[in-house]
Amino acid sequence: MEVVIVQDAKAGGELIAQGIAELLRRRPDALLGVATGSTPLPIYEALTAKVLAGRVDASRARIAQLDEYVGLPAGHPESYRSVVLREVVEPLGLDADAFMGPDGSAEDVQGACEAYDAALAAAGGVDLQLLGIGTDGHIGFNEPCSSLASRTRIKTLTQQTRVDNARFFGGDIEQVPHHVITQGIGTILEARHLVLLATGEGKAEAVAATVEGPVAAVCPASALQLHPHATVVVDEAAASKLKLAHYFRHTYANKPQWQGL
Repeated sequence: MEVVIVQDAKAGGELIAQGIAELLRRRPDALLGVATGSTPLPIYEALTAKVLAGRVDASRARIAQLDEYVGLPAGHPESYRSVVLREVVEPLGLDADAFMGPDGSAEDVQGACEAYDAALAAAGGVDLQLLGIGTDGHIGFNEPCSSLASRTRIKTLTQQTRVDNARFFGGDIEQVPHHVITQGIGTILEARHLVLLATGEGKAEAVAATVEGPVAAVCPASALQLHPHATVVVDEAAASKLKLAHYFRHTYANKPQWQGL
């Protein structure tokens, strides 16, 4: 696992956007797995700026959703389908058919989970999966004690996650669904490159457990230690509890430029 410590969220977003741009130059039709929430916004803003400036062509890129609420009506502004279309697909100038995601309003939700897992495989797999991390170490909606081999499935959100997400629903926790569809940890680990961005002191303990702790279901993000190409980008605040921060800074400062992100 590579750990990159940056000054702030903007620097992290720019670094990751540059990595995505380089991927699109090598593989113009790359399948990009995207996460929602406030943390990845600097990535999408930096990537959009590169597209608008003509520094990268994203016209053939494909976008895959990480997770989705169950039961929100179609077109609800806080469904993750709506969020991804609004924050990623439309700013990049992509058509809606470049997007794929699970159907959170399906009558057969379990069938929708299995169908999405199959669709990702049929699309050739995710080339680069963006991830955030919860204060409890969750990735996607794989809450603590999720199976490290899990596939796309239905999950029940913890109270803490619903509290954290209430800000997107006008602060009303009662509007936050109890259930979600999420790519499982096993599904996530099949992406060719995993890139996790974490910012803020509130994520410091989860980052330390992910990077330096044991691989354990109690911290789902620790499964990234099992991946052959995982990159963790953190700002100074999120890196504040890393015991090996000095080593991570040294290795990145001396990394060969040709290796890229």
